[in-house]
Amino acid sequence: RMRQFLLACSAVALHTARCASTYSVAARVSPLARSPSRILARSRLVAVVSDAGLASAAATRAYDVAKVEAKWQAYWEENETFKTVRRPGYPKKYVLDMFPYPSGAGLHVGHPEGYTASDIMARYWRMCGYDVLHPMGWDSFGLPAEQHAVQTGTHPRTTTAANIANFKRQLKSLGFSYDWDRELATTDEDYVKWTQWIFLKLFHAGLAKQSKTPVNWCAGLGTVLSNEEVIDGKSERGNFPVERLPLRQWTLKITEYADKLAEGLEGLDWPDGTRSAQRQWIGRSEGAAISFDLATPIPGASEQRIEVFTTRPDTLLGVTYLVVAPEHPLLSEFTTAEHKASVDAYVTAAKGKSEMDRMAVSVSKTGANTGAFVKHPLTGEQVPVWVSDYVIGGYGTGAVMAVPAHDDRDFAFAKQFELAVKRVVAPAGEVEAFPDGDEMEGAFGDDGILVNSGEFTGLGGVEARRAITAELIKRGAGSEKVNYKLRDWVFSRQRYWGEPIPIYFPVELEAGSSDPRTDPHRICYETEIAVEESELPIKLPELEDFSPGDNPEGCLARATDWRYFQKDGKWFARETNTMPQWAGSCWYYLRFIDPKNDKEGWSKEAAEAWLPVDLYVGGAEHAVLHLLYARFWHKALFDAGLVPTPEPFQRLVHQGMILGTDGEKMSKSRGNVVNPDEIVNEFGADAMRMYEMFMGPLEAVKPWQTAQISGVVRFRDKVSNVASRADAKAKMREDTLRLMHQTIKRVTLQVDQLSFNTAISAMMVLTNHLGGLTDVPREPIEALVKLVSPFAPHLGEELWQQLGHTSTIAYAPWPAYDEALTVSQTVTVGIQVNGKTRGEVSLSPDSSEDEARALAAQVESVAKFVEGKEVKKFIYRPGKIINFVVGN
Repeated sequence: RMRQFLLACSAVALHTARCASTYSVAARVSPLARSPSRILARSRLVAVVSDAGLASAAATRAYDVAKVEAKWQAYWEENETFKTVRRPGYPKKYVLDMFPYPSGAGLHVGHPEGYTASDIMARYWRMCGYDVLHPMGWDSFGLPAEQHAVQTGTHPRTTTAANIANFKRQLKSLGFSYDWDRELATTDEDYVKWTQWIFLKLFHAGLAKQSKTPVNWCAGLGTVLSNEEVIDGKSERGNFPVERLPLRQWTLKITEYADKLAEGLEGLDWPDGTRSAQRQWIGRSEGAAISFDLATPIPGASEQRIEVFTTRPDTLLGVTYLVVAPEHPLLSEFTTAEHKASVDAYVTAAKGKSEMDRMAVSVSKTGANTGAFVKHPLTGEQVPVWVSDYVIGGYGTGAVMAVPAHDDRDFAFAKQFELAVKRVVAPAGEVEAFPDGDEMEGAFGDDGILVNSGEFTGLGGVEARRAITAELIKRGAGSEKVNYKLRDWVFSRQRYWGEPIPIYFPVELEAGSSDPRTDPHRICYETEIAVEESELPIKLPELEDFSPGDNPEGCLARATDWRYFQKDGKWFARETNTMPQWAGSCWYYLRFIDPKNDKEGWSKEAAEAWLPVDLYVGGAEHAVLHLLYARFWHKALFDAGLVPTPEPFQRLVHQGMILGTDGEKMSKSRGNVVNPDEIVNEFGADAMRMYEMFMGPLEAVKPWQTAQISGVVRFRDKVSNVASRADAKAKMREDTLRLMHQTIKRVTLQVDQLSFNTAISAMMVLTNHLGGLTDVPREPIEALVKLVSPFAPHLGEELWQQLGHTSTIAYAPWPAYDEALTVSQTVTVGIQVNGKTRGEVSLSPDSSEDEARALAAQVESVAKFVEGKEVKKFIYRPGKIINFVVGN
């Protein structure tokens, strides 16, 4: 024992001397080296004395993290270890990350959390015998690169390529098992070709159309923004003014798939919150379309009635005014002359507000009287028409029947402008006691019993809705209708860095003109011509000036040599709108299955071999838009017979956000961003991977704490040290055998559930147990190395090689467990005396009452409370509790 102790002390002394030497050199070359402790950490040659004490101290050894991780990353690349192979008859797993936008800032430590989780699953499934497809690529079109181009003159292509190179370097440094042969970027010309091809499929199916659409136009950014990108009338990026304008836009008719999108959620293994969010976004509602005729017909007007949609036709008798949106197409026609100036001013002011601001319940209601009246479809009474921005032109018909007694926003508007409030619904049992309209302090929006409703008075909600709708149909003033909150997808952007839309239009030259690039002409937008598939891709022109200018058509409209071309002696003009960034991310999972195919976007054979995606991992911020758009494209392709499954992503998992050390979202402005390069350089990739998985449940939001990485570093080094002591001749103890099988079962089940933190905990328990053995059997070491390898792949490969294996551990069989050996032979049961816990005892789960009593009585901390006293009652619940009830 003394010899072992001296050997251990010598090893530690030698290691300290080496680290001190490292410090001496580093201090001369780096101003950052200020303390031996900093260099001891950065030397990354960590000597750990095992918990086993003196018996294992002699086996302590250095683990050179940098050398080991570089070695195996080079091995994987040289040997194409993770190249995808599809074998006939083998099960498959398609494991996909939501691919990143390659920003100039690179990754922070929050980004690899989801990538680590998916990589663990990919490695685990390979070891379980599955053919695994685990690719990575880049969502590389986007506004930031274009804004950088505007500011610096650097082409977005150049900026994007540099950012991709940095992202790829960072991902490779973390040991992710991607098949890099399948790498793609949405900006690649061959990828753009097939994105345009899919657009043409949608166009020919009648799902892509042009329309004049009210949009959030930002002249400063030169593009249309989504509602979420507009805050207080200004762009979220750049803080530029935003105006609501009707622009010629391409829209995709996603509303035609509203029911299919809602119904398809039922069979998916997705978080409940995400499925609920999609249903709410789709917003299917059943109700009635109701027509209100103008009280005074307008000569030459395109319509003589205003149509509304309501889910509450039972409240029709409570209508006291109508409200139309500022964008309503008939507003200028029915507004009276005396109210025209105020209405026009109001419409102009509304253009500076986002839809989210306009729809907020808490915002004070504004509006203007149009001077027009409509006839109530049941009573014939005249009802005034107002305009207000709380009604949105793109929702439903752009007009609502206002029932202030039974709608919060209508009530607030009525109070603001002193309009009538008429109660027509009262709670059941409170019909008489419930206050009348003008006495109400707020709207009553629940179902109830109709009052003040003529022949319909006394009917309940469902019956009343049915009866009033039937009467409207009878009078030709309404119909049953299903409506959706979902609106068609505005698909065009007025910017450079995006996929050109493969459509062109005829050009009409004015008399005396010969060249539309210089002469007066008209572009016939009403005649849409699809580019021939053989002419794809339509490439972006080379520009020197990427600034949007003040023309909503965008900078591509200035590229006249690209925009205008001749065909068969006639002039044509290309579409100058480009696709949104969402386009490329809608279908990348399809290109990954067949990325080198130059004949088609993907083959039928590849689709049948790999679809659907078995595991899709990404942030919850994509719960609606990206996932809804991708599902829409997929369903359209399914209907066209181009994919074999109705849904693209079978299982979806959202990783939780990793916050900065201050508990806030990481951002450069807050100064709380942690660069993964620094963590890998100091602690190693395996340590970072395991720390992110050990922080807590994958879905939870967690703050980053660099100081806590030391815990997984100690675990990594313990595994390395105990593995070095594996002895093929050592005999397996019974408790070791059982703990090994119990750990294999726990880790297997927990990995299947993506409960990675508890899986690591189980491996820590086994590691500590093995470290405490005098002789360490080889079998549990091999099992431990296999279990840990998906989490810490560099460590797994290194230890697998040290155990004498000549091939990679990546395809070694996942360890199996014997169910019989996972059942503990003993259980620990607490012992109470008069209800107070005095000790515990280990015994077999099937021990008899006599055996349990005898063993419990021998426990010293219990005996002193029982000896010499009368045991009035003995309570024994096998595996749960022992209780002595004694007298004084």
